[in-house]
Amino acid sequence: MEIGVLGPLVVRIDGTSVVPSAAKPRQMLALLAVNAGHDVSMATLTEELWGESPPSGPAGVVQTYVKQLRRAISAAAAPEPGRVAKDLLSRGYIGYALNMSGVSVEADAFQRLAVRGLGALGRNEVAEAAGLLGRALEMWRGPVFADVRIGPVLRAEALRLEEARRAALEARISADLRLGRHAAVVGELVALAERSPLQENLHALLMLALHRCGRSWQALEVFRRLRESCVRELGMEPSPRLQDLHRAVLEADPLLDAPSPSFAAL
Repeated sequence: MEIGVLGPLVVRIDGTSVVPSAAKPRQMLALLAVNAGHDVSMATLTEELWGESPPSGPAGVVQTYVKQLRRAISAAAAPEPGRVAKDLLSRGYIGYALNMSGVSVEADAFQRLAVRGLGALGRNEVAEAAGLLGRALEMWRGPVFADVRIGPVLRAEALRLEEARRAALEARISADLRLGRHAAVVGELVALAERSPLQENLHALLMLALHRCGRSWQALEVFRRLRESCVRELGMEPSPRLQDLHRAVLEADPLLDAPSPSFAAL
């Protein structure tokens, strides 16, 4: 079984997709997929599918969706002695679970690579970190659950994964800066800062990359726009570390010129 949620939902058995076209069964399959091998309680299924407005008798509706999913699973799964669709999408004491050997979960693979990359960066093994984090980020095919209507349970999972992606991305760019690849990351950082006008880490990395490209005036302009956004939207100044970086650019601090952990890790 292949499970992918870092973009449109992918659930394949022996190469055949079992993702339904109907919105609610698709949503239910997504929830079961991210919890593959573990029971998902009826209460959790109900919360995800209907929030605070469940239908009367939600268990019966869930059972209807289960039957639809089992039909798709039965059609896709290669016959195994003693195993039927009810084994692969099983009913437990509290709810339902996807159970299949050899499950490959895209999000788990991403997180394993990201953790290894972050660890390498912490040990100052910068080239290895950049490679591992780059491979992790290449696994993303779009927004989490891109084609799934999500409720509160999947929304929490999406936020968790997006935060892990953000951390991996910032770490990979920091590694690139330590390797002297400042010119290569400017365009990427400009786009990221535009999409996240209050994200200080991205603006700090952009300021550093621009300064190292001989574009210090643009680095100062990045700070000015960030400061305006912080004051207007949050009623507060940028953090002291951003102000320190701004001052270092103004003073042409030589520590900014060479790839160094002290500033590249901002």
